[in-house]
Formats: sequence, C-alpha cells, structure tokens
Amino acid sequence: MELASLIEHYQAPLRTHYGSQITPAQEHALAAIVNCRSERYGEMVLNCESCAQQQRRFHSCGHRSCPCCQNHETTLWLQRQRQKLLPVAYFMVTFTLPYELRALAWQHQTIVYNALFACASSTLKDFGLNDKKLGASIGMTAVLHTHSRRLDYHPHLHVVVPGGCLDRQRRQWKKMNGNYLFNEFALAKVFRARLLDTLTSAGLSLSGKLPVKWVVHCKHVGKGQPALAYLSRYLYRGVISEKNIVANHDGKVTFQYVDGNSGKIRTRTLEGEGFLWLLLQHVLPKGYRRTRDYGFLHGNAKRMLSLVQRVVGLFIEPEDKQPRPPFTCPNCKAAMKIIAFIRPAWRSG
Repeated sequence: MELASLIEHYQAPLRTHYGSQITPAQEHALAAIVNCRSERYGEMVLNCESCAQQQRRFHSCGHRSCPCCQNHETTLWLQRQRQKLLPVAYFMVTFTLPYELRALAWQHQTIVYNALFACASSTLKDFGLNDKKLGASIGMTAVLHTHSRRLDYHPHLHVVVPGGCLDRQRRQWKKMNGNYLFNEFALAKVFRARLLDTLTSAGLSLSGKLPVKWVVHCKHVGKGQPALAYLSRYLYRGVISEKNIVANHDGKVTFQYVDGNSGKIRTRTLEGEGFLWLLLQHVLPKGYRRTRDYGFLHGNAKRMLSLVQRVVGLFIEPEDKQPRPPFTCPNCKAAMKIIAFIRPAWRSG
C-alpha cells in the first residue's frame, strides 16, 4: 500500500486535526512523498544500446522520510561503516529519554537531540578513560531513533562501541574481555546528571517530577555487522516500510510491527489522519544528522583508525564506491543509459 496515496486520501482531516502542529520540515516531507516520481521533480531519458528502446522516467524526491527513496544512501553508509569494522567484540548501548521529557523533546527537538548525543558520547568516553582495563579513548557510532516498534514518539540513542581502545604511546590495543562493557546503572546515573544539567544550561524548564532511575541498556552484539545493519534500516526511507501497511478501510489504517517482548507480529489500527501524524512525529528538523561517529571512528580520525587496524593485525582493502543499480530494459533486460535530463516545468525559464 503506497504511503503517497494515503497522504492524498487523509491530508484534509490531517490538517483539520493537526494543522497547527505541523512544522515546515513536516510540510516538506508530505509534499516530497506525494510528488515522488512525478513531473514535480523532472524526468530522465533512458536508452538501451542493445535494442534501441527508449524510456522516460520521473525522478524520485530523494527525501529521507520517503519509503521509496534513499536505498542507495543506506548501502553507502553501511559500506563506509564496514571499512571501520575491527575483529573485536562489539556492544550496543541504548540511552533512553524518560517519558516525562518527551514533550520537552518534541517542543525543542534540535536542543534536546544535540544534548542526547553530547551527553551519551561524553559519558561513554569518560567511562573508557576511567576504566582500569582500558584507560584510553574509545570509538563509537551513535544513531538517533525517535520511535518505538509501535511508532510512538520515543527518542533514544543507539551507540555501537568496539570492545577496546588504543594506547597510542605503547601502540597497544586494549580489549574488553567477555560480554561485559560498563555497568548499566552507573552509566544511567552519570548520563541523567549530565543531560539534566545540559538542558537546564540551555534555558529549558524541566517542570514536573522526573524519575530518579533512568534506563541505559548495554548489550553484546558480536562482531558489529548485525548491529550496524539494524541501525541502517531507519537512517533513511522513513520509519515504516510500505509492505507493513496492511489495510486502509473505513477511514482507518492498519500497520504491522514486531513486538519487542514476544517477537510476534502485531497490528495497530488508527484513524487515517492519526496514522499520518504518527509518522510525521519522526521527521527530523531540516538538515539534522541522525548518525555521528566519535573517537577513532570519527571521519577526521582516519590516521588513528588506520593505526588501530594495523595494531590489531587487520588490513582492509578499500572498497570501490557502490554504484547505483542500473535501469533495466523491459525488452532485452540489458542495462539502459541515461542520455538526457528534463527539468520540471516549474523550474523552466
């Protein structure tokens, strides 16, 4: 079931019920999804050199919330992360924003999300520096998710951490032993104090009673590739796949999801406009980066990462940039070439 058709069908009641809350970024997402692969974004002319067949295809919108776009960008991100993988144990640490702060996060998304990144990364960094076995700076990759499995607004940060660090003076790799990284309760305590202090310093009012105990979950995830593949699902292409939208009947939309406790497939049914609003809550502010690297995994630390890889005895052949999948000729199935671009009418002149 196409999301674009659901937006067109329920856009009027969506604006009636939620119009005053829709942000410019959400407006842009709605327009992009509806107009994806239409004359709004122009056309390309394809030619098959084998059988001389020609086609014209509309361009995609390229919006990161569109379920039909950005698959290639996901592939490139995974390719870049594979170049950084080490032959060590990996851990995924999840920092969850408590329910009492979600309304504040929704009202001040950029401030709260930045604070979430800064406080989670600094907490892990300091635990690595102060650890008796490590005592050095660790590397990590953090990805922001704003949804639960039921697609409710639920901001949290997943951080993938290689189990070890580099002693630069001795050129020695210090690795974590077993399936244990850091104490979850100690991480949660430090993270809570730092985040509340950061939000207060930013001038945000923390009204209401906040829980004393916060949740930080630390899990051993093997060699890292599965964790990165999981995180890549929601970097682009929105928070729901169109194949999971299973029904649209009597003004209500039903979608399916995997229950986190039982592992079973569940369904959830909402009014059409409520379903669209549920998705719009996960549209990030314009230009906001959902993923960030730290320590020796940072983009500016390539020399340090190279040193780490040499120390652990790993040599990674650089991968060629993954090409986009070719367009296939409907007649002979050969690859077609783009021979021309046609600008959209609204940009002509």
